[in-house]
Parts: sequence; structure tokens; C-alpha cells
Amino acid sequence: MNIRNKRVYKINSEEKIKEKLFFWGNLFQPFVWLDSNHYPHQEMDYDAILAVGLASNEQFVFSSDKLNLKINKDWLFGYFSYEKKSKWNHIQQNKHLPFNCHDLCFFIPQKIWLLKSNKLIALYLSDDNSEDDFNSILNQKNVFKDLKISNGINSRITKSEYLNNASKIKNHILRGDIYEVNYCFEYYAEDINLNSANLFYKLNKLTKSPFSAYFNIDGINLICTSPERFLKKINNDLISQPMKGTMERKSMKTFDMKEAKILKKNPKEFSENVMITDLVRNDISRVAEKGSVVVDEQCGVYPFNHVYQMISTIKAKCKRDITNLDIIDACFPMGSMTGAPKQRAMEIINKYEASQRGIYSGAVGYFNPNGDFDFNVVIRSIIYDLKSKYLSFHVGSAITAKSN
Repeated sequence: MNIRNKRVYKINSEEKIKEKLFFWGNLFQPFVWLDSNHYPHQEMDYDAILAVGLASNEQFVFSSDKLNLKINKDWLFGYFSYEKKSKWNHIQQNKHLPFNCHDLCFFIPQKIWLLKSNKLIALYLSDDNSEDDFNSILNQKNVFKDLKISNGINSRITKSEYLNNASKIKNHILRGDIYEVNYCFEYYAEDINLNSANLFYKLNKLTKSPFSAYFNIDGINLICTSPERFLKKINNDLISQPMKGTMERKSMKTFDMKEAKILKKNPKEFSENVMITDLVRNDISRVAEKGSVVVDEQCGVYPFNHVYQMISTIKAKCKRDITNLDIIDACFPMGSMTGAPKQRAMEIINKYEASQRGIYSGAVGYFNPNGDFDFNVVIRSIIYDLKSKYLSFHVGSAITAKSN
């Protein structure tokens, strides 16, 4: 196990230090930023996490076998792409992925900063000095540049193609092949010069999502304002929080119970959440102690900037003799981004979607040396390939029998 020096610094303004810390971190590669935006519901360990640089003699990890060997030795940050599970489920991908993306990519950082309340915690490898960096962070000047995308945004499919495929998916549902499929498609732009860090910073200010993430890893930028947790493990406890059911929020100042009740009573939205909650319960039960899986909350409605979301929380005790990757393998990809039953839904996704998803519908997060982990669901996200200057973002929704 790598030995890290721990240093705690007291701060006066968390928002100011977050801003300085983020733009200081952007000077490094690789660079990962995870931000909870103080959202109260999500049982966060930290307000924000910054991980930068490669540990001495360490490189990126691109395979499950090597990742398994490194878990519990130090902190690991990175992502799982959606197509990783396709190979586990023997689904042959026959669609194009227009940007550079690995099935998984993780790294051990040289420097880690953990922000919690009025404390900033530095976890540095033994030969690094956090004091100088802390002073540099305090003196960091933030330069915000205008965001301009000169070329147009294109859709991978036409509206008529979308409606035709949605109709075919509904026929699968009526025949009893599946109950629900999350059908997605890509928007993209080519030959784009993008300041990804600035774009993330502005979007994060607007959305204040609890699982926001930004990274610059191996030539790929992820700009993610996700409100959804995939899976968290702390000690022997597992928590998954599938999100299904969305409605525009008209009042930003107050939590409107009438609006919340409208969402919860919508039969299409409610049935989505119930089906996916059942799927997640089933996934977790494969790695949980017998009788420990419980639905802690079913279809709770929560306010976010701009929308209400319906969230269910499933908790369990994991088996003692099981590895972290075994747990993730059993539950990945998250049911909210596939459908039910999962295997058949993924086959239908592969048939009707026009391109691979890549990091979209995957998960970003970390493993810590204690054996705990926390990963989000990569939605409401932009992927930018620095080498090809290709910009990509997916959108989608669940197709059920009640979809119109």
C-alpha cells in the first residue's frame, strides 16, 4: 500500500476555495473533480474531491484484472464505460464509437484533496509537499473565457427514425419481451475547440447536481452534471439510488408539494421507477447477505435545480467473501440506463441505437484504500475528445407501455 501524508488546512470560505481548487487542479493531467454541491439527500462523504497527477511509476489501468490487483492498495479514480458490461453479457457490439474510449480507465493519483465543511485535507505521497501547493491554491487566479462552439450540433438520427424505433421498442413490450427500455441517441459536433473546464464550471453552477464530475483522463474530457448515484459501498453497507421519473420544476424558491404529487401520480413515471427499483433489488441480492436487501425509500420526489426527480433508495449488506469488482459486475450498468429485464433490454439497445454509448451510461467515481467506493451514473454529460476535437452528448428516456 502506498503511504500518504495527511495534512489538514482550515479554510474560511468553502465556495471560494472550491473555485480556486478546481482551476488549480486543471493545470495537471490527469485531473478528476467530484462535486456533491452540498445536496442533502445523498449521504456524501465529502463536499468535493480533487485527484491529480500520476503516482510515481504508475500508469493508467485499462483491464479488470489489473484493476482488481490495485484495489485496496491506494486511492483509484476513473470510469467504467457502458460497453464494459456488454462484453460481460456476451453482447456483440456492432455500432460505431466515434471517439477514444476504453472499457474502463483508472489511475492512482499523485495528489488528492478532500473538501469537507471548513477543512481541506491533503493526501500526498511521501515525497510531495502539500504546503507549497496549498499556498498556490490560495493564490490561484481564475480566468473565465467565453464559450463558443463555431460548428453546428448534429443529431445521429432523425426525428422520424427515433419515432420509428420507439414504436418498434413498444411492440417488444406489448409482445412481452421486455417491460421497459431506456432508448438513447447521440448529438455531436466535429472539429470543435472547447475549453472543457470552463464549460463544466458554468454548467455545475447552474445545475448544482450532487454527482457532478469533471475529468481529463488520457485525452478525454468528461463534463458531467449527474444527479444520480449508481452504487456506494461503505464498510459492509451497499447503497444504490436509481432515478426514474422527471418533471420540470416551475418554482425555484420553494418545494411545491402539489408539483411533487403530480410527478408521483403519473402512471408512466411511477411504473418506470417501480420496475427499475425491482431490477436493482434483484441485482444487489446476488452479492448481498441473505435477507439484507431493503427498499429504504420508494419513489421519493426530490427538488433539483430546474426539475423534480423521483428517486428510490435500496440498501443491503454485502457478502464478506466478495470483491469490489464482483459487486460492481453484478449491478453494472445501472438499471435506470438499460431497462428490465436487463439482459434483453441491452440486446434491444444494441439493435436499435445508432452508436455505442461509451462513457455515457457508465460510471465515474473512486475506490479508497479502506475498500469503500462511490460511483455516479454518467448522464446529463458531454464527452470531448481532445485529439480529434470531437464533442458528443447522448439524450434518452425510458420507453414503457404507457409512453406516448
